[in-house]
Amino acid sequence: MSRVQLALRVSDLEGSIDFYRSLFGIEPAKRRPGYANFAITEPPLKLVLIEGEPGQPTVLDHLGVEVATTDEVRAATSRLSGLGMATAEENDTTCCYALQDKVWVQGPGDEPWEVYTVKADAPEATSVRPAGGTGACDCGTPAAADGQTLTACC
Repeated sequence: MSRVQLALRVSDLEGSIDFYRSLFGIEPAKRRPGYANFAITEPPLKLVLIEGEPGQPTVLDHLGVEVATTDEVRAATSRLSGLGMATAEENDTTCCYALQDKVWVQGPGDEPWEVYTVKADAPEATSVRPAGGTGACDCGTPAAADGQTLTACC
């Protein structure tokens, strides 16, 4: 299983949930404080909604590709590094209520992309990464990796 992820920062989380529930005809797969996601089968999409500042327009937070296994994340890391892209790995990181392994890269317009796998559900949005962890994982705070700014992960 592989699908594209689109993470949006929205000012009206409840209104956005209602809109996307109607648009795609499904209920959110996960709801937590300030967060919701939809696991859409057709087209294959993980739509993530992150609560932003009231009154602000919806903006792109980040993009991603969800894959089934850590081996697929490792393969993506090797492939992207082999192409000369700066990568930032995060393993066993708790991010947006899920334990994940992932790798980040920046697109040509500085848009953050992650290739990730969800290993387990988590009771909290974030946790402290193991020593040596890089990248961003607090659903909102930027962090630097290889001199580039990365935004949130979810």
